Amino acid sequence: MNKPQTNMFAQETLVDPFDHYSAMHEAGIKIDHVPEMNTYVVYAYDLCSEATTKPEIFLNDFGALMRNEDDAEIQEILSQGWDDVATLLTADHPVHTRNRKLVNLAFSAPRVNAIEADMRKKSIELIEKMSQKASGDFVEDFCIPLPVAMIAQQIGLDNDPKQVKSWSDAAVDRFSQMVDRDRRVECAKSFIEYQTYMKGKIDDRRANGGDDLLTDLVEARIEGETPLTDPEIMSIMQQFMVAGNETTTSTIAGCMLQLIRNPEQMEKAKAAAGGRDPKLLQNMVEEALRYETPSAGMWRLVAEDTQLGGVDIPKGAMLQLRYAAANRDPSKFEDPDKFDIERKNARAHLAFGKGPHMCVGNMLSRKEMLVAFDELLERLDNFALTDEDAIAVLPNILLRGVTRLPISYTSAAA
Repeated sequence: MNKPQTNMFAQETLVDPFDHYSAMHEAGIKIDHVPEMNTYVVYAYDLCSEATTKPEIFLNDFGALMRNEDDAEIQEILSQGWDDVATLLTADHPVHTRNRKLVNLAFSAPRVNAIEADMRKKSIELIEKMSQKASGDFVEDFCIPLPVAMIAQQIGLDNDPKQVKSWSDAAVDRFSQMVDRDRRVECAKSFIEYQTYMKGKIDDRRANGGDDLLTDLVEARIEGETPLTDPEIMSIMQQFMVAGNETTTSTIAGCMLQLIRNPEQMEKAKAAAGGRDPKLLQNMVEEALRYETPSAGMWRLVAEDTQLGGVDIPKGAMLQLRYAAANRDPSKFEDPDKFDIERKNARAHLAFGKGPHMCVGNMLSRKEMLVAFDELLERLDNFALTDEDAIAVLPNILLRGVTRLPISYTSAAA
């Protein structure tokens, strides 16, 4: 079959990649080689899944791309901070295994359940502010401030949505490796600013303690494992900051957009809200994660000559695992481009990855989205788009999501 002519890495494809994914699936292309980037793009669900189970071959240490900085000005900026060490997302065994053991102590189910009341309180506060306006940018009014407030509280950051979002966006752009030099300079400065701020927070927790994830990480001890260093904690906190607001923000926004565009799904969801059918609402969250897949793709560095899906892949090449394409693979999901909150296998999605590197904060994100829609759909009604042309999407190779969503609504009591 003929290969589609669209370019996966073109900005217009990153903004709206789903026709491209569909064309690749229809053409039977599971892996596409992009020679000018020394990259193999993986589109198939089964092969993305397989690659995640072979971390010794497909390495997560793509952070080396950022640490091997050859620009003198950026080197000088980064030299003013602490080592940018590999942790969790950008580390492999044994570093990743040690990190994960210590982090799991902090990111436990009891801690996530304990903050549900705070999630609900913050959701209601934001909804009440929204109801006074009857319209606005849903991303700015709800999707950003809720996750930022929750993750800031849990990792010891001040609740400053603009600052947290700025640091988070810069981190995403550094990871993406798809920005120009001026932005790389900005991102380096942002990283040092973040490191300096977080060092002060770490020192405070070490001296005075606290009741948050940052304190848990500072104090985490496991027999036979050395405590986390300051640079490790900074790196892990940065990953929590990004995962805790970018992905949750994007999924809440994308889910609302799909509910508005699919009125029959909205009616089912509203009937389930307010605690009436939490299982259906939870399945809706899983379907939103599958359908939107905010962590659209992830890099892997190939450690040895190997094969994946019968394709020869040389040592030193990069894999780009397209989780968003895998989640639209018709061999796994029937009618994959349909948004169906009753989908039977919605939870089989790869939105949080899979295997040893599966997102450690997935429980927090899932709980937050469930609580958000439980309150939103119970307290507000008659959601509608006010300006289709004003909807904006982030064109990023790693994280894709709705960044502007103008809507109107009424109070459910009206």
